[in-house]
Amino acid sequence: MQKTETLTRFALAFLLTLSFAVLGQADEAPSPVECPVRFAVLGDRTGEHVPGVYGQIVAEIERLKPEFVITVGDMIEGYTEDTSVLIAEWEELLSLIEPLSMPIYFIPGNRDITTDALVGLYRRYVGEPVYSFDYRNLHFAILDNSRWDSSEELPEEQVDWLISDLTQHAEAAFTFVFIHKPFWYNTTALGKPDTLHSLFRNYGVDAVFTGHFHRYFTGEYDGIIYTGIGSSGGGMRPGPSELGYHFAWVTVDDKQVSIAPIKMGSVVPWDDATAADLHMVEEIDRSGITFGSSVPVSEDLTVAGANVTVEVHNLSGDFILEDTIRWHAPEGWSVQPSSRPVTVQPEQTEQISFRVSCEGNLYPVPTLSVGFPYKEDRTHSVEEDLLIARQVLCRQTASPPVIDGELTETMWSKPETRFFSPDGSPVAIDSAYFYFVYDRENLYLAAHCKESRMDSLHASVTERDDAVYGEDCVGYFFQPDIQEDTVYQIYVNPLGVVFDQKISWNANGYYDGDRDFNGSYDVKTTKGDGFWEIEVRIPLAEIGAKSESGQRWGVNFRRKQKRFNSAGDWQAPIDYDPKTFGVLRLE
Repeated sequence: MQKTETLTRFALAFLLTLSFAVLGQADEAPSPVECPVRFAVLGDRTGEHVPGVYGQIVAEIERLKPEFVITVGDMIEGYTEDTSVLIAEWEELLSLIEPLSMPIYFIPGNRDITTDALVGLYRRYVGEPVYSFDYRNLHFAILDNSRWDSSEELPEEQVDWLISDLTQHAEAAFTFVFIHKPFWYNTTALGKPDTLHSLFRNYGVDAVFTGHFHRYFTGEYDGIIYTGIGSSGGGMRPGPSELGYHFAWVTVDDKQVSIAPIKMGSVVPWDDATAADLHMVEEIDRSGITFGSSVPVSEDLTVAGANVTVEVHNLSGDFILEDTIRWHAPEGWSVQPSSRPVTVQPEQTEQISFRVSCEGNLYPVPTLSVGFPYKEDRTHSVEEDLLIARQVLCRQTASPPVIDGELTETMWSKPETRFFSPDGSPVAIDSAYFYFVYDRENLYLAAHCKESRMDSLHASVTERDDAVYGEDCVGYFFQPDIQEDTVYQIYVNPLGVVFDQKISWNANGYYDGDRDFNGSYDVKTTKGDGFWEIEVRIPLAEIGAKSESGQRWGVNFRRKQKRFNSAGDWQAPIDYDPKTFGVLRLE
């Protein structure tokens, strides 16, 4: 769709209902008119989006006939600079919102504008990323934090524009701010200073709407209503509100702003889930259940009988945890006892021991569940897979291999060959053989990948740290120090192009990938009749490792085969979290 077509579609509705101000420009507010005003807020559409959900929610909004609609960003999947892909995604969005008979205003998310170079494409399809508009006697300021991660990082020009805009519209009956990432969740909601919150408070902002988390949560601070809108189509976990996919309905009359999150056929209270609730549930997910250690898996992929210690941490300071730990043990596995009552006093921990064994298929592994109280008459159920750990040997060598992509040296022996599909089912790709060797200074990796149709080998990425992981490749996750959560991810395609990043646990309880990390490796690949191979030399210092016989690292590795759109994973599932890793033992 051309820019002129996009403008034609929305221009008439915009001109009839608002005065519009872009960055550096603001029109005078219109004269006050009668309230109430009713508008709808759409949550994130993308981020592992589920087809059909966004269109269904758009249809619901159209039936309710709000006066206008506002998004909170992440309207396309993005994260690519392939213009043809981005154009298709923007046009898909426009087709999805076409049923709306009222104006729609757009907010940029991190998927919509991933780099400065993509601002122009955003403007082409949905307009300016920073702007304001008036509707009757209400004022709306739209900010862009798509490429920044805190209030302090926002460009000075944008902050100056916000101050000027709010000053010029100080007489508005109510003032709203829309911005994609909820900086306030980890600052204002925790009583910490936040530059934007200070500006909102000083310049009379009444309500702030955000997205990004795909979960609904709220808070009121210094008289300002904050609302995090959950998912309207992107992948999601419901969170403490248990809303699932939803949007928000906002009513403004001459006294107040009223907000109702809406899912199919129902309305729940605005404060159904507070920021404190979400913090509690996320902490329960992260640390409510821990295992004393992973269960060691024998070389024949069985578990000969092992004791498992489960630690249940009651994180509530007000409620006693009273529930039953229940195990679901798939065929071939045994867990004794299969269930056990547990009572944990507030802010206390209980340890419970079980005996597990496996004589059948390794996957799926047993799963336990237990409910955690976090609010009056509210519990959050946590399910955890049993942690298992396969083991692979890294052999010591006195003579380093020649890094030429040809696995001719005798050291390349006794490969690891047994892999699983990502869901733990039998592998659905061609065979792969992985080798690990080390010496005093280096770690050496090699892989031999069978390919019965070499003409279908997909390897087109030629730039370092580009999307190697999206085509044929082999990939590794190393945790050299099992006492630290730092992980090094290294992927290599058949052209010898590397994608790598350093992964670490952040203050918000998630794993962050540092793509600025670029290790210095020697990499060579070769192709033959029905196979391709790699050899890699990694200086141990590059990944903070030492050469010590008997040392145990956390490890996982895989071979991805584009032709099958699948992978062979050594230990399933592949995850950044090192507690899901197996063991690399240095000979």
